[in-house]
Amino acid sequence: MRARVRTRATGRTAVVATAAAALAAGVLAAAPTASADDYNGCGWPRVCFYLTDSDWSDGDPTAAYQDVTSSYQTLGSNSRGANYVRNTRNDDRAYLRYINDGVTYYYCLAPNSTYHFQPSSIVTGIRIDTASGC
Repeated sequence: MRARVRTRATGRTAVVATAAAALAAGVLAAAPTASADDYNGCGWPRVCFYLTDSDWSDGDPTAAYQDVTSSYQTLGSNSRGANYVRNTRNDDRAYLRYINDGVTYYYCLAPNSTYHFQPSSIVTGIRIDTASGC
C-alpha cells in the first residue's frame, strides 16, 4: 500500500510540475520581447519625445512617432516643446523643426541618437526620412 501512495504522490507532483512548466512557457510566449534598440523607454522603431527632464530621467516618453512621411507632422501637446527627443530607428533619420527666438530651424537626428533642446527652443514638427545619414 505504501508504494501505491508514493505512486499517487509522484503522479500528482508530475502533473503539478507539468502544469507549472506549461504556465511558465505561456507567460514567456505572451511577454513582449525586448529589443536591443529600445532606449530609455522608447521602443524600436520610434522617435520618442520627453516633455520634461524628469520624463527623460524616468524613461517615460510622452509621445512617439514612427511613420515615414514626405512632409513635417505638426506635434501635438504631448510632444510640442519637448526637452528631449530619442530616435531608436536603426536606418532612418528624423528631421526636427523647432523655433528659437521666432526663427524656425531644422535639426537632423541621426539613427540611434538623442537630442536635448535648450529651454529657449520649442520643437514643433517631425519628418522621418528613410536615409540614415544626416
